[in-house]
Amino acid sequence: MSLPKLIVVLGATACGKSGLGVELALRFGGEIVSADSRQVYRGLDLGTGKITAEEMRGVPHHMLDVVEPNQPYSVAEFQRGAYQAIDGILTRGKVPFLVGGTGLYLRAVTEGFVFTDTGPDPALRAVLERESTGALYARYQARTGKTLSGGEERNRHRLIRALEKLEAGEEALPPCPRYECLLLGVNYPRETVCARIDQRLRRRLEAGMVEEVAALRSAGVSDGFLEGLGLEYRYILWYLTGRLDSLDALSDELGRAIKRFAKRQVMWFRRDRDVLWLDMEGEPLKQAARAVEEFLAR
Repeated sequence: MSLPKLIVVLGATACGKSGLGVELALRFGGEIVSADSRQVYRGLDLGTGKITAEEMRGVPHHMLDVVEPNQPYSVAEFQRGAYQAIDGILTRGKVPFLVGGTGLYLRAVTEGFVFTDTGPDPALRAVLERESTGALYARYQARTGKTLSGGEERNRHRLIRALEKLEAGEEALPPCPRYECLLLGVNYPRETVCARIDQRLRRRLEAGMVEEVAALRSAGVSDGFLEGLGLEYRYILWYLTGRLDSLDALSDELGRAIKRFAKRQVMWFRRDRDVLWLDMEGEPLKQAARAVEEFLAR
């Protein structure tokens, strides 16, 4: 039996994923499921680059604003919500588009990761928390023989959870794909990506991104939560608390951090040989539309 079809638009930040997704959804009668680990939170708009109602152009979007700030949210929870949204789109006879740049969220859906309900072990966690991130990664490699990249080798929280599951005797279950996927990648040359990041950062700061973070703090969003979000929220928090002493310093430090993040995103996505990388300096919409037409027709 053939699997339902899912079209994925992925790539680094500031490369036009959202706009391309909307164009394709309009052309093919689709709806969009967002795959962004920060856009699931309500009130995190400018800082996450969340698409606006105007930019949606009437295309339904799912998995935006599904949880309140300060609340933990896992990739397993995202997968369940995304599955529900995608299946609903298919039931309505529409074409589902999964659009975003959070690699783990995307892979959880496209590859069909299987999650289990093993809970945290407080005693083991206390031991692991005392170890450095490098030591945790070395322990993970020794147990699994696997090498991580794309920033996952430095993701302390996920390394600890993986080690907890291994210590509990839980073996990694093979993935169970639910969809046949077409992966469309968007990316520009490095110099262009950096210029686009600078331009977008200026626009968002002028639009009130600092004020957004200040309002979140005033509404009770914790500094620890904002710090954990990274990038815009972390660096603006540092500015608001005096660690960065000027808007110029904020802009410079944050711009460099976003560029480093974009580079890691590209490294993550380049590992997947099934991605069709669009010529973003040519006619990406025309190229993408042709690929979608062929994919849906077969």
